[in-house]
Amino acid sequence: MEQQPVICPWCDSEIVWDEEFGPEEYCPHCDNELKGYRSVSLNLGRNGESDGIEFEDDEETSGFTDDEQEGYRNTDLTLLALEEKVERILNGQEEVPECPSCREYMLESGRQTITAEHGYEASVPEALGTSVLPTPFQLVWYVCPACCQMQNRLSMKDRDEMMKRLSGESGGASD
Repeated sequence: MEQQPVICPWCDSEIVWDEEFGPEEYCPHCDNELKGYRSVSLNLGRNGESDGIEFEDDEETSGFTDDEQEGYRNTDLTLLALEEKVERILNGQEEVPECPSCREYMLESGRQTITAEHGYEASVPEALGTSVLPTPFQLVWYVCPACCQMQNRLSMKDRDEMMKRLSGESGGASD
């Protein structure tokens, strides 16, 4: 039994599907939903005057009922305010890492100074003659606003110092 070709209503590409897997739910070219396509029909009367607008939207294919549909009216204003504030915080950060868990951008939550008094014992590689990191050094802590994963990174100043030490540029800095 031969199937008629399916044309994506979004990008007008012909979609060829395998009988083993069945019809595609999403267009492999533009990644839009094939069954959720909605159209607007304008009924124009004489002299180009509109008789009305008809919307074709099948609840079964859209996956939403009227109560579940999202739009401006149903948007949570608290969520919009949160997203706007997170965006402003991210714009002010020196560095914006991605969360290793959910791939959202992480917010800088603070800095921690690591010293010998806090139990840090620097190792001194024989090939280097000094520690890899200066003591004290700072870690910058980040938190993911989506999944609350925490991550730390060496501060930029201490990264530069580490590179100087590893390349031999440091003038015998003391720890």
